[in-house]
Amino acid sequence: MWNTPAVVLITGIMAAGKSTVAELLARRLPRSVHVRGDVFRRMIVGGRAAMTAQLSDEARRQLRLRYDLAASTADRYAAEGFTVVLQDIVIGPELPAMVERLRHRPLAVVVLAPRAEVVAARERLRPKQGYGDWPVADLDAGFRADTPRIGLWLDTSAQTPEETVDEIVSRAWTAGRIG
Repeated sequence: MWNTPAVVLITGIMAAGKSTVAELLARRLPRSVHVRGDVFRRMIVGGRAAMTAQLSDEARRQLRLRYDLAASTADRYAAEGFTVVLQDIVIGPELPAMVERLRHRPLAVVVLAPRAEVVAARERLRPKQGYGDWPVADLDAGFRADTPRIGLWLDTSAQTPEETVDEIVSRAWTAGRIG
């Protein structure tokens, strides 16, 4: 399946390892693209709404625009023969909505779900700090309670990024395939 143009959506909370894993996976594939959903948020120079625990109406609009742009970009690359590794924070009811946005098939969804204390430790070691005063445990609890069990869910707490990619390569098309 890895030689067929496809889309792999990698999601999870901040500091779950999405960027690292997505980049490593894309580099293993012969014809691939790594789409970082957050780049579409960063493109907004004036009027960018903050992504906080309580999203404003404007933040919600910008988040959905970001998802629309990421899905369109992934679909377009896949239509041109690339396997696309799309990485973004897509949680709660937004996960099934993103699956609907992504038109290209085959599609696999991979949810990185390391334990909250592991995420908190990773967050402390990262140069970019995404949580601010937002407790990791709170986001993690909401993520686990509100996100539908779509795709391949991986507890990557005890895995290296390379081990996570190995597991994705071996299981994405059996346990994570959509449609």
